[in-house]
Amino acid sequence: MGGHSSYQPKSAFAKWFHERLPIMDLIQGQALDFPTPKNLNYFWTFGGILTMMLGAQLLTGIVLAMHYTPHVTMAFDSIEHIRRDVNYGNIIQKLHANGASMFFLAVYIHIFRGMYYGSYKAPREILWMIGVIILLVMMATAFMGYVLPWGQMSFWGAKVITNLFSAIPFFGDSIVTWLWGGFAVDNPTLNRFYSLHYLLPFVLAGLVGLHIWALHVPGNNNPTGVSVKSGQDTVPFHPYYTMKDAFAIGVFLIVYCLFVFFAPDYMGHPVNYEMADPLKTPAHIVPEWYFLPFYAILRSIDNKLLGVIAMFASILLLLVLPWLDTSRVRSGTYRPVFKQFFWILVLDCLLLGYIGSRVPDNLFWVDTPSHEGGFALTNKLVGQIATLYYFVHFLIILPILGLLETPKPMPASISEAVLAKNKPALPGHKAAVPAE
Repeated sequence: MGGHSSYQPKSAFAKWFHERLPIMDLIQGQALDFPTPKNLNYFWTFGGILTMMLGAQLLTGIVLAMHYTPHVTMAFDSIEHIRRDVNYGNIIQKLHANGASMFFLAVYIHIFRGMYYGSYKAPREILWMIGVIILLVMMATAFMGYVLPWGQMSFWGAKVITNLFSAIPFFGDSIVTWLWGGFAVDNPTLNRFYSLHYLLPFVLAGLVGLHIWALHVPGNNNPTGVSVKSGQDTVPFHPYYTMKDAFAIGVFLIVYCLFVFFAPDYMGHPVNYEMADPLKTPAHIVPEWYFLPFYAILRSIDNKLLGVIAMFASILLLLVLPWLDTSRVRSGTYRPVFKQFFWILVLDCLLLGYIGSRVPDNLFWVDTPSHEGGFALTNKLVGQIATLYYFVHFLIILPILGLLETPKPMPASISEAVLAKNKPALPGHKAAVPAE
């Protein structure tokens, strides 16, 4: 679904340049004039927000790399040096640290929007799969970046997470030794993570470019989920959606800056402001908040290998989501039963995030040590139930729901849905009931 470019060079130089490298024609056709469904809501602005956040992380990361020292005896102090001695270093470091959290917040909203409106369904399967790969690369990049400050939680988090690979039969110990660069988490480990943390964002940028390319082949999905009828259902991307994206990015930046300037350490863990000590284990090792649901899944299973498999399967499951959902209706707007299960899934993921931050053997919610003997609703038990539901939702509920659910009547086109929603009520008549 490519856009037809209206670009016309207006000067001799522009004409000369256009004949040799028609890049302005490409920008005009694939960005400014690109036909976009006219009913996209603000959830569709998170693609632009994520692109902005990727740029912000790249820029701040490059500046930080100029002053960071990847050595176990100097890494922690180099972060303090950046905060205290480098011009604007404190702001740049806080922008980068909080930017990771804001990046994941935006990507999770982006993913759940895609799941609700069926953006993974044909013909957008490849687009969705590239998005899942982007999520995996983001997670790897964020994990390695979290190790670089070389605080207590950084060190022990690296030790615990990399040790998970030892559960892999035959090759596990060799993989762990390679990741560590030796037989313990030490300077070679820090150097490896620093190199990969610097490299992977550029891989991420390439994947984002591929993601956008894959989007421009079938075009955007839309809240109704019906196929776009060219002309009557679309508007040019500029100025309609450039302005809408710009407003959403502005609002998002306000939230971002509130954390950076007023609560810069809110997302951090207090223990990580102590220098790494291999001889002093923190009482409760937890990852960053955006990893907590997957950490809860890992800890809910007593067998180490099965826990690792379940943790990675919870992400890789999204790759086959287009084939697990058997419904022919894309949008959850017209699927009343699916809508209920979708919000249960959202609550389940939030619950997993909460459980991931708690001590497993403590009582749920109260978070105090459970008494021995008898039944006790512990964090671990709640985590096991939430983990079970997570997999049941994708592997059982979605396939069966698509076969049994009766969706609401769908509009013939985007224009019909928009007009039905905005049609004013006439005197003496009932207002038109919108399809959603």
